[in-house]
Amino acid sequence: MTKKKFRARAFFYPLTTIIAGVDINDKPNFLTIAFCGMFHYKPPMLYISSGKAHYSNQGILENETFSVNFPSVDMVKATDYVGMKSGKEIDKALLFDVFYGELKTAPMINEAPMNHECKLVKVLDFGGTNEIFVGEIIQTYIDEECLVNGKPDIRKIRPILFSGYNNNYLEIGNNIGQAYKIGRDYEKK
Repeated sequence: MTKKKFRARAFFYPLTTIIAGVDINDKPNFLTIAFCGMFHYKPPMLYISSGKAHYSNQGILENETFSVNFPSVDMVKATDYVGMKSGKEIDKALLFDVFYGELKTAPMINEAPMNHECKLVKVLDFGGTNEIFVGEIIQTYIDEECLVNGKPDIRKIRPILFSGYNNNYLEIGNNIGQAYKIGRDYEKK
């Protein structure tokens, strides 16, 4: 197999699409983000990376809280719309049934099957286009019908996946094996 040199680009496939929730001037606002992920296991932490010019960044810095909402594939149109419009122009809270948890300033979307309520831990700025917000997950909320044996089931959550270099939304595919089991008998041939 021949490798092609392809300039320095961050190709990570797929990216999970989330909707970040923030309060700005005591009002909920939402922003679609694909640059996000797990940052730490104990305590549970995650990060979201948002362009410095985004209106929502102000709310994160103002309250030191935010939410991470996992929309299902059924929410793809609303999710895309939220990413195309600014909270400066429209009231995005009108698009969803909004609820609050323990932190009181991290609005969450009831229609999203899973939500994380986060307290800001650190803001990272490497001089590029984005600010990276690291948050500790204070509470997680999951629709009961998305649980199997008391644990979240990704096939029931049906998260929206994003392919950034061709701008397509995708959904979860087939199960190919169970982690920490399938490789037990592996030997290089």
